Amino acid sequence: MTVTQVSTTQAKSMPSLPRLEEMQVVYKKPESLTDAHTHYCPGCTHGIIHRLIAEVIDELGVRERTIGVAPVGCAVFAYEYFNVDGCEAAHGRAPAMATGLKRVMPNHIIFTYQGDGDLASIGGNEILHAAGRGENLTVIFVNNAVYGMTGGQMAPTTPPGMVTTSSPFGRDIQSQGYPMHITEMLAIMPGVAYAARRSMHSVAEIRKTKKAIRLAFEAQLKNLGLGIVEILSSCPTNWHLGPVESLDFIRDRMIPIFPLGELKVHEALKQSK
Repeated sequence: MTVTQVSTTQAKSMPSLPRLEEMQVVYKKPESLTDAHTHYCPGCTHGIIHRLIAEVIDELGVRERTIGVAPVGCAVFAYEYFNVDGCEAAHGRAPAMATGLKRVMPNHIIFTYQGDGDLASIGGNEILHAAGRGENLTVIFVNNAVYGMTGGQMAPTTPPGMVTTSSPFGRDIQSQGYPMHITEMLAIMPGVAYAARRSMHSVAEIRKTKKAIRLAFEAQLKNLGLGIVEILSSCPTNWHLGPVESLDFIRDRMIPIFPLGELKVHEALKQSK
């Protein structure tokens, strides 16, 4: 290996770099995230979603009064990744726990972070009635079409024909039914102030996802009712795909079944868009 030396004359002619204190920081880790390393699989987009939520909490200036409710599932340790108060709910019961927290501490910002198995399956009753009561909560619903933590079984949101450990021949509509459109179901309820479905398959969609998360939090800040953001997320491990191919799967297989967009926007939120 040859090491090239720079002469004093050459060094003087090189442009000088700005001092550290003169540099403008354009991107940094949100204060609402801890320094803990996440346990998520390579290519999983849970970590990016965490960052979006943390950025929104920072931008709204509510970190000191925010409480997150973690699910049972891949995000079971979410309370260790957010630099806010957090707690753990039994499988599917995050909306019930969040309801109790909000009613006891109405000035706090309460959000749940739930997967499709947690929210759409065992927790279907909980989210339905929380929405029916118009609980002033923010719900982040991560849909990756499988039970990620327990081995990749078929979930309520699994697309038709998709192979999982419990549907080895692909989801059969005749015997196993259709995927459930939870967000559409909730959007028609009077107690829901904001409902949207976004995706993590591209940079453009990630930016839209952050905007939706912010509006869901703003709905709570304005005491408008429940805000829910469904986010189509990848699961390379259980889909048996590479990280890039998993993003293509969201685009090609999931979005045709779960169309992206805002399903309900309260009038009081439209001025924030």
